Amino acid sequence: MPQAPAEVAETTTPGPAAARTGGSDFAPLLRTVREKGLLERRTAWYARDIAVNLIELAAIVTGVVLIGESWWALLLAPALALVSAQMSFIAHDAGHAQIFATRGKNRAVQLFHANLLLGMSQDWWNDKHNRHHANPNHLEKDPDVGADILVFAQHQTGDRKGFRRWLTRHQAVMFFPLTTLEGIALKVYGFRSVFSRATKRQTPRERLLEGSLLVIHVVAYLALLFTTLSVGQAVVFLLIHQMIYGLHLGMAFAPNHKGMKIPTEEEFASWGHLRRQVLTSRNIRGGLVTDWFLGGLNYQVEHHLFPSMPRPHLRVAQPLVRAYCDEMDVSYVETGLIDSYRQALGHLHEVGAPLREAA
Repeated sequence: MPQAPAEVAETTTPGPAAARTGGSDFAPLLRTVREKGLLERRTAWYARDIAVNLIELAAIVTGVVLIGESWWALLLAPALALVSAQMSFIAHDAGHAQIFATRGKNRAVQLFHANLLLGMSQDWWNDKHNRHHANPNHLEKDPDVGADILVFAQHQTGDRKGFRRWLTRHQAVMFFPLTTLEGIALKVYGFRSVFSRATKRQTPRERLLEGSLLVIHVVAYLALLFTTLSVGQAVVFLLIHQMIYGLHLGMAFAPNHKGMKIPTEEEFASWGHLRRQVLTSRNIRGGLVTDWFLGGLNYQVEHHLFPSMPRPHLRVAQPLVRAYCDEMDVSYVETGLIDSYRQALGHLHEVGAPLREAA
């Protein structure tokens, strides 16, 4: 696919006057981004990234088999967690149609990565994630900020009892320990969705395909561990792999919206697409290592404005978007990785304050 021109970052963005006459604050920016080719697919880039991930996965599996029943095999568990996270990012991008122009091809890539390689339902994830993108930080409509294990607004704490009440009081401290369970939780939610009779989004054939891939993943994963390692070694390997994988995902997703603006119903209704996405999102500064570790989600503002934009174009679009937001007087937040965690955990700590004071 054609590469984006290097001079895009230095191009002057359309001003407020253009936005006012275009019928939407977002329309001029969208037009500029499209003209610069930043929405064109980068299939070759993704093919290379997928190939690297699969080679690394094959090397790790081979290593486990060759090492055999030895505690030294556990050294490969963290490496498998990192590769699993990278495959999750590919599944995420395929779900947003970043890789191919056709739905079928993107779905095939997502089924292969999410269901078969990771044991996570692509249908469940897409439904949840699409609702998040449509309603970022909306307390009633965004599933990512609904009151569940964690709560994100003080009015959500009123009916917390027992362990949940204790957890809310200490949710800032418990956030990262809880993320170590995320890898397993994603599998549980996916299985529950696919095998629940209440799910109406899929045809029986689609559910059969998803369910079959999930079962194949679990059987193959457990067979690999329990036929090559002792029971104790297999259990420890599984825990290390899944906990580091969950922590990695938590570290990638936590900085994006936690502690950002939670709009009122009136604000959400009055904001257009530009403000809904920009004011509720936070970017993370960094270089290529940050891009790799966070799977491009460090460009959260650009990703939310243009969900189908291929990951390698997000870095190129970032200066354009920031300059346009400055001209439109829309607050554009960008911070360092550590500071983003400080802000997110600070917000969780503040939400739990009333329960700590009442204890």
